[in-house]
Amino acid sequence: MDTTKPKQHTNSSTPNRSYGAGSNNRGPKREGGERKPRAFFEKPKPEFDQKMVSIRRVTRVVAGGRRMTFAVALAIGDKKGSIGLGTGKGGDTAMAIAKALRQAKKNMFKIKTTKDMSITHEVSAKFSSSKLTMMPNRGKGLVAGSTVRDMLILAGLKNITAKLHSGSKNKLNNARVAYKTLYLLKAQSSLPKVSAFISEQESEIKDKEVGVEVK
Repeated sequence: MDTTKPKQHTNSSTPNRSYGAGSNNRGPKREGGERKPRAFFEKPKPEFDQKMVSIRRVTRVVAGGRRMTFAVALAIGDKKGSIGLGTGKGGDTAMAIAKALRQAKKNMFKIKTTKDMSITHEVSAKFSSSKLTMMPNRGKGLVAGSTVRDMLILAGLKNITAKLHSGSKNKLNNARVAYKTLYLLKAQSSLPKVSAFISEQESEIKDKEVGVEVK
């Protein structure tokens, strides 16, 4: 009895599909022999220039335990005389930034400027413990510091000397006093939304904070 297995008939037309280390059979090549470059999608340019004034993580004690939120202050401007400031809170930073940006756009106003993008006269304002005085200078550039300088750059103002008299290092209050000072130079006669925003922020400072800030 023959126990040998019958030979299997192999088709000579079947290609060798061995993909070993020494095999160069990697399938058909593309026409031209070169790969096409990938298409990179450019991010759309934002409508306004933005500057993050402050970002804080706040913990609030509730009945079920501690609830953590993020508080963001954002300043925007078009560098053509318009400036806006907004604050927002949310469970994550993206939500807080979106709320702050939405409020900053609502509170945006136009500043009355000269031909060389400077202010017309000296102004001063006070917010909480921060006091700010702005005065025009001739050809000396932008002489300012802290958050006030960022606000002036966003508005596109030049040749201004700003003196900040503040014993506090709170960047948000310094930005609010700069916003309030520039509001005195608004181009329009009445902006009820912006004035309501300023009075709302002042009343918020006077109230006691419920949450405990965690650095």
